[in-house]
Amino acid sequence: MKKNIAFFFINLLFISFCMATEKQNKTYEVFVHSTAPMGAISFDKIKTSDYLPAMREAIADHKKEIDSIANNPEKPTFENTIVALEKSGFALSRIQYVFYNLLSAESNDELNAIAEEIAPEESEHSNNIFLNEKLFDRIKIVFEQKETLNLDVEDAKLLEDTYLSFVRRGANLTDEKKEIYRRLSKELSLLDLQFAQNVLKSTNAFELLLTEKEELVGLPDDIILAAKEKAENKGKKGYLFDLSYPSYVPFLKYSSRRDLREHLYKAYNTKALNGDWDNCENVKKIVNLRLQLAQLFGEKDYASYVLSRRMAENSENVYQLLEQLLEAYRPTAINEIEEVKKYARKSGAEYDLMPWDWSYFSDKLKEEKYQVNDSEIKPYLALDSVKKGVFGLATKLYGLQFEKQTDIPVYHSEVEVYKVTEFDGKYVGLLYTDFHPREGKQGGAWMTEFKPQWKESDGSDSRPHISLVMNFSRPVEGKPALLTFDELTTFLHEFGHALHGLLADGRYASLSGTNVYRDFVELPSQIMENWASEKEFLDSFAKHFETGETISNHLIKKIKESENFNIGYACLRQLSFGFLDMAWHTQKVPFEGNIMEFEHQAWKQTQLLPIVDGMCMSVQFKHIFSGGYAAGYYGYKWAEVLDADAFSLFQEKGIFDKKTAKSFRENILSKGGVEHPMTLYTRFRGRKPTIEALLKRNNIVQ
Repeated sequence: MKKNIAFFFINLLFISFCMATEKQNKTYEVFVHSTAPMGAISFDKIKTSDYLPAMREAIADHKKEIDSIANNPEKPTFENTIVALEKSGFALSRIQYVFYNLLSAESNDELNAIAEEIAPEESEHSNNIFLNEKLFDRIKIVFEQKETLNLDVEDAKLLEDTYLSFVRRGANLTDEKKEIYRRLSKELSLLDLQFAQNVLKSTNAFELLLTEKEELVGLPDDIILAAKEKAENKGKKGYLFDLSYPSYVPFLKYSSRRDLREHLYKAYNTKALNGDWDNCENVKKIVNLRLQLAQLFGEKDYASYVLSRRMAENSENVYQLLEQLLEAYRPTAINEIEEVKKYARKSGAEYDLMPWDWSYFSDKLKEEKYQVNDSEIKPYLALDSVKKGVFGLATKLYGLQFEKQTDIPVYHSEVEVYKVTEFDGKYVGLLYTDFHPREGKQGGAWMTEFKPQWKESDGSDSRPHISLVMNFSRPVEGKPALLTFDELTTFLHEFGHALHGLLADGRYASLSGTNVYRDFVELPSQIMENWASEKEFLDSFAKHFETGETISNHLIKKIKESENFNIGYACLRQLSFGFLDMAWHTQKVPFEGNIMEFEHQAWKQTQLLPIVDGMCMSVQFKHIFSGGYAAGYYGYKWAEVLDADAFSLFQEKGIFDKKTAKSFRENILSKGGVEHPMTLYTRFRGRKPTIEALLKRNNIVQ
């Protein structure tokens, strides 16, 4: 999962991070007045018991700031109202960034309990800001004078976003509807939390302990060793497999035991479906509350409410993209399915191909066609080498340098911190990396931040602290962590988000870095994936962890040739999630039906393998039910059109072309949300994007 650009709780507050408040004797002082180098979070001084009182104190102080702005006797101006609001809430936002990062990366029962207790209070505080009539009156006065204020582009965008944020959070509603909005937003904030916690707990609850050698047939040695260590770490004898990515994915790909593949597949696809962590009712409640909220604002459905502030603009444009891609890729996907079925029969499979057979047979077919597999590639992708390669790519493109820091406190011993500088030594920011799965960590991979970028009123630049969280394979029996090619691609993807945050160059935190339209935010990440199979990139770091031998041209050629293997199937799988998301959020009446039946109907046109009864994606679909991608999952495909089109310029000019990279940095990475995304993109590319580059990259058209 490539997700979590900014936590939804932080987005409840229209706040930024501009200047530290005067030192006060507050619980939150440990968060605000850092003693760590470069103002990093003082994790060594923060106790779990600090969070709740610190957030409550910070909420109280933020309320005083808001009251001061709202009750200012002076005439409303851009500075004393809009900028003052932007600069309020420093302490609260600082705490929230730490807390919600840890809630995803290093969670425990105590943090979960705090989150459930504070969520209604945060929601109430947010509502008290957006529904403050005096404050909104001042904002409206300034907004109505926007044509006479001589604002530059950035100031004008801040004014527009501030006004629209208040409108979209109920400022123009009647008093009766404002109370309804308060209730809906409170309930939704708590349900979002409960949904994510149920997915994590149900994921952690499953274990598959194997004790017989015949149960391991087909699995590579490194996967077996990792399972053995996992069992030993839990005081068990045998080989332990679970639903984390480095355990689940290789098992389905390599295990010759079809019965065990089926068992694991069904466990994965019934997460949060039954028992103590059942999300069925949460899905219904979230969908119906979102519909109520949208209709409160006069919209026909939740997608209409969301998409009015997206590049896509409306549901019709989203469906047009999804259906255009479905039409283009479905014939290829059908041919791919038939090819894998034929191979399975040739291999002796006397049964219909089921979803738990797909990875197993398709991987073997890929190996037969291209003579390439993960076991051959992984020795060249030791994690330390990959880090050098990925960081080195940023050096080649943007002149960035990465220096590991040992004196900055971290929240877990596996976390590393890097100081990032320009080629001339100018400080850019901090980068935290957290690579391996743990019981308290959500699945997937994501970028977020402990501190965004902004500029002080004196023009000085307050630089960002960015975090990358992954779930990559661990080192086993003295060997370094060896990544699959997919994990290399995931690293590049999330690193693209990190560059978007690190290279931010705006005055206002709410407009900097990844604070852009959700269907634009994946462009900086997805474009980085294009370098994964480029020879010049791989040559720079991919060396065998034992022999030191550089990856061969022959192996790179095979990787490149296999890039589009089953590309149609992969596209339809991604489209299925987009169709499902849109189906849930274009509901125009409350949903009271069967979730699994609804799901099957929503994505049936994308399903080419048999649908298995009793399986359900919706109840574990964190992106749309707790991760901020509601009515926005299509954004991955939307951005894929952009990234293919954008990378085609690098291909034309040279994949390390400094001039093209400089333009991408100046027009995309540094600008954040200062201007409309299409304006920024066309300034970089010289024209609007087309779908042709994506179709050519995937060999859908020649």
